[in-house]
Amino acid sequence: MSKKESIQIFENKQVRTVWDAEQEKWYVSVIDVIAVLTNSPNARKYWSVLKTRLKAEGSQLATNCSQLKMQSADGKYYKTDVADTEQLFRLIQSIPSPKAEPFKLWLAQVASERLDEMQDPELSIDRALEQYLKLGYSESWINQRLKSIEIRIELTDEWKNRGLKQGQQFATLTDIITKAWAGKTTKEYKVFKGLKKENLRDNMTNTELILNMLAEASTKDISVAVQPKDFEESKKVALQGGNVAKVALKELESKTGKKVISKLNAKAVLGIEQTKMKKDE
Repeated sequence: MSKKESIQIFENKQVRTVWDAEQEKWYVSVIDVIAVLTNSPNARKYWSVLKTRLKAEGSQLATNCSQLKMQSADGKYYKTDVADTEQLFRLIQSIPSPKAEPFKLWLAQVASERLDEMQDPELSIDRALEQYLKLGYSESWINQRLKSIEIRIELTDEWKNRGLKQGQQFATLTDIITKAWAGKTTKEYKVFKGLKKENLRDNMTNTELILNMLAEASTKDISVAVQPKDFEESKKVALQGGNVAKVALKELESKTGKKVISKLNAKAVLGIEQTKMKKDE
């Protein structure tokens, strides 16, 4: 299966998805859908109970759900139940929720938009811009974020060219890069910012994001230059790339007298901006 992971946004809540290019369909995290529809504090338990009930009723829906590895809140990948669009429509009928119909419309729109993006890739950038604007991010931050996505893709493409595997190896190399320049692994960085499921990059300040981009771009450029032969050599390259950004971070901190790594997250920053807007009204 040729797969591409993506985070979709429904009413400001994240829904993990995987696009299967061969079948041209989305696979969506069942637990994320349940969390959106029910606001349950334990969507995993809700799904476990519902799945047992569906099986007792003779429904094939729970049995036919596939499992795919998706990134969890700790940055690692775990197998989780997923369903395609058709299965989700049937599943939603088993969940009493006032959000059921709006979610169905949203799901159909997401599927349609993906097919459009395959014909015109620029549409995906436009839609990402629109989503970030809806969440309240500034245009300057969004431009940086979209650029960081481009740089990340270039880096992961380089890792793929070196024969490295998505999942644990990519996560390990990312941790090495982040630890080198920020002094924290991805998980430690998220804990520092008070994050759980949220995307770390979506919660970086402009300066943090720029330094992370520098670290990843440097790692890619060094990898292209030295052509590491295996995972162990790529780990050394990741450390070197991260150290390039570390030098810039230290120089900036020495000039400003301020720490670059901040506890500020998107919720806090957007809250500050909204407060300012209210005061100005």
